[in-house]
Amino acid sequence: MNPSARYAKVVAWSDEDQCFVGTAPGLIDGGCHGDDAVRVFIELTQIVEEVIAIYERDGLALPVPTRGRMRSGAG
Repeated sequence: MNPSARYAKVVAWSDEDQCFVGTAPGLIDGGCHGDDAVRVFIELTQIVEEVIAIYERDGLALPVPTRGRMRSGAG
């Protein structure tokens, strides 16, 4: 399994920014943004892979994976 698949990637519309914003909670604070949700997701996936490569290059432990740990606020 690709290590980036272990991290949740969230793309959501931002009324404040008037664009889609992509984040990877637990791995990166920032993210990316754009007008096309699919393109933002693709860019976000690339960013996550780059961040993981930096962690590995520097010999740092990766943060706890977030995929499958996200829960909605409902019910």
